[in-house]
Amino acid sequence: MCQLARVSRASFYRDWEQREPKVEAMELRTRIQQIVIANRRCYGYRRVKRDLKEQGWRVNHKRVARLMAEDNLLAIRRRKYIVTTDSEHDLPVFRNVAATLKLTGINQLWVADITYIRLREQFLYLAVVLDAYSRRVVGWALEESLETSLVVAALRKAIAERQPGFGLVHHSDRGTQYASREYIRLLEEHGIEPSMSRAGRPYDNAMCESFIKTLKQEEIYTRQYRDRVDLEFHIAEFLEQYYNRHRLHSALGYRSPEGFEHSLQPQLETAQMSFFRHGEIYRPDVASNQEER
Repeated sequence: MCQLARVSRASFYRDWEQREPKVEAMELRTRIQQIVIANRRCYGYRRVKRDLKEQGWRVNHKRVARLMAEDNLLAIRRRKYIVTTDSEHDLPVFRNVAATLKLTGINQLWVADITYIRLREQFLYLAVVLDAYSRRVVGWALEESLETSLVVAALRKAIAERQPGFGLVHHSDRGTQYASREYIRLLEEHGIEPSMSRAGRPYDNAMCESFIKTLKQEEIYTRQYRDRVDLEFHIAEFLEQYYNRHRLHSALGYRSPEGFEHSLQPQLETAQMSFFRHGEIYRPDVASNQEER
């Protein structure tokens, strides 16, 4: 269209910003999201700005940095040493404990993530908590901002729903919400051990990424939501009525998460830790018997 009209793309975007500022802002945020995700969330605002420029967008780098911060696209840099929750300057990050677990039951490992959902003139943010063993959504929350209260609400709902015992591990990325003192304090209050993906390794949380892809393909992209109330109603219906109760998973023997959990025998919900070099579960009692022999 720009070629036919003999105008530059930059001129089109400037005119669009003046005529429909909200729509233009939403499109810009979408483009930023696409660039960051396509580059495995490793791009900073300077590279994103350069990519936008190649697409015809003339945008100030400060605006790009602000939008990336608002949309949780700026990662926490790992310090040489893990800092305590009393630090006034930086937030702590934790090692990837989830990678060493071999699950044998529910409430051993929860995985959590955040995604955005675009309406016509605003973004809404969805935080989810999944049980890694049964793939069941145990907690979720929908808010208009990416404040820590979003992920806290999802976690509180999961705790109230499941009442987990000792030994539960909670895995997430290194976003500021999950590393916040309020969130870590809530985990510690309930005896839940935090675990975080390694720097630059988004696939460490592949299960949650896969769930979000399913959510968007089977629900978000199939509807046009009128407003937040309409969106929240359909999200609740999808997660609690369809996904948890009816959607079949090949990894669960083609059972739904709820059906799979009902099939489990009563068991001690304690995860086991494996060591990669052995390729098996380490059992201290077996090791001691071998030494005696």
